[in-house]
Amino acid sequence: MIAAHKTNLQQEILLNARLHDPYSYLGLHHENGKALIRIFRPDVANIWIKTTVDFEPMQRIHPEGIFEWRGEFASAMPYCLRIEAKESSRILYEAYDAYAFAPQISGHDLHLFNEGKFWQAYRMLGAQSVKNAGIDGVRFAVWAPNAERVSVVGDFNRWDGRTHPMKVHHASGVWELFIPQLPPGSLYKFEIRNRHSGEILIKTDPYANRYEMRPGTAALVPTNNNYQWQDAAWMTNRTHWDWLHAPLNIFEIHVGSWKRHPDGRFYTYRELADHLLGYVLEMGYTHIELMPISEHPLDESWGYQTTGYFAVTSRYGSSDDFRFFVDACHQAGIGVILDWVPAHFPQDTFALARFDGTALYEHEDPRLGFHQDWGTYIFNYGRNEVRSFLLSSAHYWLSEFHLDGLRVDAVASMLYLDYSRKEGEWLANKFGGRENLEAIDFLRELNIMVHDQFPGALTLAEESTAWPGVSRPTYTGGLGFSMKWNMGWMHDTLTYMRQDPVHRRYHQDQLTFSQLYAYTENFVLPFSHDEVVHGKGSLFTKMPGDDWQKFANTRLLLVYQMTSPGKKLNFMGNEFAQKLEWRINHELDWYLLGQKQHSNIQAAHRDLNHYYKHIPALHQLDFTAEGFYWIDCQDADHSVISYIRRAKDDSFVLVVLNFTPVPRHGYRIGVPVAGIYHELFNSDSIYYGGSNVGNLGNIASVPAPWMGFNHSMAITLPPLAGIVFSLNQI
Repeated sequence: MIAAHKTNLQQEILLNARLHDPYSYLGLHHENGKALIRIFRPDVANIWIKTTVDFEPMQRIHPEGIFEWRGEFASAMPYCLRIEAKESSRILYEAYDAYAFAPQISGHDLHLFNEGKFWQAYRMLGAQSVKNAGIDGVRFAVWAPNAERVSVVGDFNRWDGRTHPMKVHHASGVWELFIPQLPPGSLYKFEIRNRHSGEILIKTDPYANRYEMRPGTAALVPTNNNYQWQDAAWMTNRTHWDWLHAPLNIFEIHVGSWKRHPDGRFYTYRELADHLLGYVLEMGYTHIELMPISEHPLDESWGYQTTGYFAVTSRYGSSDDFRFFVDACHQAGIGVILDWVPAHFPQDTFALARFDGTALYEHEDPRLGFHQDWGTYIFNYGRNEVRSFLLSSAHYWLSEFHLDGLRVDAVASMLYLDYSRKEGEWLANKFGGRENLEAIDFLRELNIMVHDQFPGALTLAEESTAWPGVSRPTYTGGLGFSMKWNMGWMHDTLTYMRQDPVHRRYHQDQLTFSQLYAYTENFVLPFSHDEVVHGKGSLFTKMPGDDWQKFANTRLLLVYQMTSPGKKLNFMGNEFAQKLEWRINHELDWYLLGQKQHSNIQAAHRDLNHYYKHIPALHQLDFTAEGFYWIDCQDADHSVISYIRRAKDDSFVLVVLNFTPVPRHGYRIGVPVAGIYHELFNSDSIYYGGSNVGNLGNIASVPAPWMGFNHSMAITLPPLAGIVFSLNQI
């Protein structure tokens, strides 16, 4: 009587979609010495079960679709079912019951995950195509510790949360279910019932590696990854790559707006391999940096409001299409860096936000867990499982797609608890300070993992404050990044360039100040997407003066960037003086290259890129003071600066920059070695759209001391131009 009451109660709980432990009611049981198999299939008319004798009918014990079979002989495990569909065609087919399969996830993996140490959690959680008891299927797993019940719902079960409730691993909060014979491409989500409030949430899989095309938000059952990589030589060489002393010149692009088809369609990843790669090679870049291509629902977020931390966005193709793109880049000698966003995530109700009805991935207190500027949630870096999630995401992109680095977005917002907050709007750490201790630990762990597991891969921090040691090793107290964007240099430089040349003499320190801190970090000098949006104007429109001066200033700016110590980054369009601000829904204004001034700018940028890559003095000692020496930084009256860039073998180039539209004849500069100096590059060349003022190729030094040197030479300085000299023509 008690057993019958318990059974009826479980039946009621199942039908009300509140069954916490589905294996306690469904699947194989033993009762009074007999086998009892119970199945819930509301979508079928009849079921037969294959026993040791034959297929025997199961009894429908409830009109909603609960079936039972009892017998002396247990069915072979996993037991096979013959099912008659409810449709008028009465189709018969054979299938296996999900509750005939034992859980697979190991206690060791669960322990690592709960400790925050499982760097490959994407191989445990999410949807995994696996075999269980020799049968192909999909193992679903999700972390939802505050759930009363979690079910897999999808197009294969009519999105009915009663049909496939999952088993919980109690100590870990991870739920698991193997569904046999589920075809790749099936749509699915998780239906979660909060154990405290009873709230029902329909959530997409945080660990999914495929999603349907926006505006849909369901995940897709994965296909097997059978891609055959052809980049073994690149990957081997990368492990020995001396990136500290190598050229690094990054072309930053947004995939959806670099180029588009005439009808407005995006280029696919494979089409990018055909079109972008050739362009990058011709232009002389060493790396491509992709703005976030992790799955996201809103185009206008630029990818920075990520909802799929393990999925290539379906906008541009499949995961294998993206592998093809990276592979093609590597075979051509081009590295690929991904913009990665561990600082915050959006409020979208279908994704991470309050995932199991509680603040699971974020903090409950908005003073810690909500970013006011962006309207997004901040990750709770102190929660072990969140660290496993984020570290696994980084590992996934580098492992599965052979990426060469991660540019970590918004690091400053992670480091400071009071970032963009007023007094009373933030909570201090346990020592009473403003530092986010958990985020600091996470960033150090991230960098240790990347550099240990993926030798030669880079981590680049977008960090805009004076936080010390961002790009210094963790064992010295640093954060462990490979490099840091030099936001101060970028801001000072662009502020200076906006000045009318007549006023620049009063702002010379904006050009020279960066040398006071240039070697405290491994810096990248960026002109990024952030500088050409939101009313800031393109690089070209930032420049003062008429069109001639704007083009000349743009060329001069590029010379200054490419010859200053630090690695380089330019956003797409900078290289040909895009006039309009970047627009997410339009391709670049490629028609401008039909105008001579813009194609000339492109030619200047191309030549500078190639010089930077092939002249050791321009890249070899980017991060040490030995690679830079002022010739003269004090000629503010003429708005001229001059300096030496030096390589490890003491080879060098001289750089002289004139920031006024006044040509200066007989301008004397000191030189470190007597000899004949070749004018290697002149941004005022007619080939670049300039006035062709220059030095006719070569100038001999004379033994006239100047600026602390024993030799000097009198040169012609073109207007608003930069010139580069080499000794005895490199």
